[in-house]
Amino acid sequence: MLTQSRQARDFLSRFSGLTSSWPRPAAFWKPVPAPVPADQPLPRHLEDSLSIPIRSAQGDPECIDAQDCGQFLARQELWSDLSSQIREADETRATAPCGLPLADLIAYGARADVVTATEHALSEDQNARSRALIRGLMAFEALRAENRHDPYLTALVALAHIDIGWAWRSAASEKTLQSSQRRCAAHFDRAAALLDPIAEASRHSAFLLAAQCALHAGRKGGTMQVADAYSALIDLAPDNHRHMRTLGTQMLPRASGSYEALELEARRTAARTEATWGAGGYTWVYFDAITIDDQACARVDTRFFLDGLRDIVQANPSQEMINLLAAYCTIALPKGLGRDLQVDVPRLKIAGAADWLIRSHLSELHPLIWAHAAEGFDNSARIRCVSRFAARGHAGALQAIAAQFRDEIQSGQRIAFTKQGLQFSPA
Repeated sequence: MLTQSRQARDFLSRFSGLTSSWPRPAAFWKPVPAPVPADQPLPRHLEDSLSIPIRSAQGDPECIDAQDCGQFLARQELWSDLSSQIREADETRATAPCGLPLADLIAYGARADVVTATEHALSEDQNARSRALIRGLMAFEALRAENRHDPYLTALVALAHIDIGWAWRSAASEKTLQSSQRRCAAHFDRAAALLDPIAEASRHSAFLLAAQCALHAGRKGGTMQVADAYSALIDLAPDNHRHMRTLGTQMLPRASGSYEALELEARRTAARTEATWGAGGYTWVYFDAITIDDQACARVDTRFFLDGLRDIVQANPSQEMINLLAAYCTIALPKGLGRDLQVDVPRLKIAGAADWLIRSHLSELHPLIWAHAAEGFDNSARIRCVSRFAARGHAGALQAIAAQFRDEIQSGQRIAFTKQGLQFSPA
């Protein structure tokens, strides 16, 4: 029987709410207002002049339902049903409104108890040989042994090892760095051993191929090998921008690539996904890379990036996407301002897109998206209380949005966001 911990029951909240015509060239840009330091919040009256509908802090109900389904089937040890659910969602390419594949969400829910119990044990500095760290994985390994010919359950166990590998790396302290790195590597090695026999079966499955690609994030490989693996995955699931974003971070010198490889893969991806995203493939590949690497930001083709940003909005104008892009431009990207003038110029050009994103497309607020933007979209960020996490996202979003309307608010206007567009009225 799989481990059921009190902490595991809160696991899903961490991941809920967490997925054309060519526009005219962005020849001119409007600077984004300078970000407000954390210790100097905007005057309260600016935010009080905004009226915007708030999406539930619990996130997308379909995401929650899919993860609940996976967790329920795992707790009841209904492995055949679980495999069938993941396979059907994978083969039909079903996605939640937020853009996340349902197969990924079901599988995440299925391994939630195992991963969270391990994370909790690590957070309490349990001995590396503690049964709390291995009990859940032992049950998963037994499941795999009984279903060794089922590629979906094999991938599920491999993904649990990858998650726990990341948990070891995140829990590492200066004192335990070497031992934590060894244990992280051991989990990635075990995941690779599980996935290797199903490599051929993975070629036509986005879920299985994504599991294969997940190995590269924890194991430095050859540039072309990693690029080719992600290219095949992107061809299978061009709608899923997360694969392109991960490709970008994997093409950084700190991972498996170089700045030249990053630029090459961004342009190749834009060409291959043009029917889906227009120029957006270029933008997605650079999306996270330029927030974590100053040299990548200095080298990005800002005109191409901004063209892609407009094409992304045209391809997917949902409020989930608009919130993601607006939070990126106002919260995540400007964090690096002030370190290097050469890098500040492209950051400001791209961040200036917040003006038209917010004024022309935003009609509701998704607090969790803004909260994750403040964390740099770090999937390993530890969230102990989702309501407080969402509240921080809400407050940060209002500050960032108010900054875009500073002149109007200070002249005595109130701004209301509606599905029909912005409405201005006297304060």
